[in-house]
Amino acid sequence: MTMYDFENDLLSKGHKYIAGCDEVGRGPLAGPLVAAAVILDPLNKIEGLNDSKKLSEKKRIILSKEIIEKAIAYQITYIYPKEIDKINVYQASKKAMIISINALSVTPTFVLSDAMPLKEIDIPYLSIIKGDSKSASIAAASIIAKVERDNYMIELSNKYPEYGFDKHKGYPTKMHLEALKKYGVLDVYRKSYKPVNDLINEQMKIDL
Repeated sequence: MTMYDFENDLLSKGHKYIAGCDEVGRGPLAGPLVAAAVILDPLNKIEGLNDSKKLSEKKRIILSKEIIEKAIAYQITYIYPKEIDKINVYQASKKAMIISINALSVTPTFVLSDAMPLKEIDIPYLSIIKGDSKSASIAAASIIAKVERDNYMIELSNKYPEYGFDKHKGYPTKMHLEALKKYGVLDVYRKSYKPVNDLINEQMKIDL
């Protein structure tokens, strides 16, 4: 199986514009969830596409630039912590994917999603488990979303250097949890996530 098998099969069935979509940032305690939708150019293939988590940071950055240059269309969407807390991270993932698909400058004829059912869209779709390591289009979406989110977290680190966002990107590492405990909960945190919520409740007891 190659990364272009799903796309080639759909092209052979007459689909002209195949969009892949994925999101990154479900697990972090801080920062946005970021989704992307990408329509790759079948006549301008990109080599080396894979699940963004399986690639080095350097490789992701190189591929992200190539995807943006060669794609027929792409779109990136942010869902911020306040909304993640309000609607939950699963719904936030779905919402970000749908916004990205609908905002593409070219309307897809078919959508491939990474494990997300997208019944709400008026386009035929296929939800693929571990799609980011099976489909070039989904992998491309995962790569540009990951690079976009990492850049956001690096910028956040410039604003709040003591939290080390550039290193852990908001994920609950030991270093991050220690910084969170020491310096407190910022607005960039997802307050519905257990470690953050526990800390807020602890603080409330102290204040009482």
